Amino acid sequence: MTEKKTIVVVGATGQQGGGLARAILDDPAGRFALRAITRRPGSDAAQALAARGAEVVAADLDDEESLAKALQGAYGAYFVSAFWEYNDVEREQKQARAMAAAAKTAGLRHVIWSTLPDTRLHLRLDDDRVPTLNERYKVPHFDGKAEADAFFVDAGVPTTFLSTTFYFESFADFFRPVRDDDGVLALHLPMGDRKLPAIAAEDIGRTAFGVFERGPELAGRTISISGENLTGEQYAAAFAKELGEDVAYRPISVEAVRAQGFPGADDLANMFFYYAEYESVFAGARDPEVVRELNPRLQDFGTWLAAHHDAFKGL
Repeated sequence: MTEKKTIVVVGATGQQGGGLARAILDDPAGRFALRAITRRPGSDAAQALAARGAEVVAADLDDEESLAKALQGAYGAYFVSAFWEYNDVEREQKQARAMAAAAKTAGLRHVIWSTLPDTRLHLRLDDDRVPTLNERYKVPHFDGKAEADAFFVDAGVPTTFLSTTFYFESFADFFRPVRDDDGVLALHLPMGDRKLPAIAAEDIGRTAFGVFERGPELAGRTISISGENLTGEQYAAAFAKELGEDVAYRPISVEAVRAQGFPGADDLANMFFYYAEYESVFAGARDPEVVRELNPRLQDFGTWLAAHHDAFKGL
């Protein structure tokens, strides 16, 4: 019997990594073994993975030595950062550098790095339409990851760069429809009439599984993903169909997002400016039909909404 190839998943109890962990465990062919990295191996989520047959190991992304130990003997790894836990590009890049170095030390044959594009290739630092942040970034949680791509290349690690996008789950959180003062249920997005590519977090993991299925032939490639590319009007129409009530699309400005003032508001405001202003670049790189070749179960927005109907009760 052929020994299973072990895939190490960083963030296996989180959104992206959790999707990949479940895809590995649910695979009828059982082609891979799951080794889940977590800071809290005793947590309920980690123990649930262990109960399904996963190997659960403790490792710290700030500690290259612990990462290298967790990667020993594995075939591949899925690396994702948790930028929004600390909102710190330098720390994110330090962790990415440690992941790349540990992967090199462990001799991994295939790595996937969850990344985002460098907005500065189009939105220059001297472009005063939106502020430059931290003196060197336009969208820090994009640009910092893009810079970190080089760590894996320079380390000589066979890496597929999985370029992600906005989560459908954000429509159940900060960007959920709200009842406006006039009683109208409305969706507010700072996108004007431009398309916003988005995807279910679960599908990021499932697509990563498809990349591992294809193997190192995809090393060196950037794969840009989405589940569907819709305008605000189209997202509102999908909500109306699912909820059985008219949902208006009422665009807001990026400055309305910035004015919220929470940590990272400037980052998100600039992100939406980039999405809208460079729609042909960002949305143009993301074809759901191409993604579906790697992930046949890829959900469009309507399918995701139907599966999460209860999250929108009481709007």
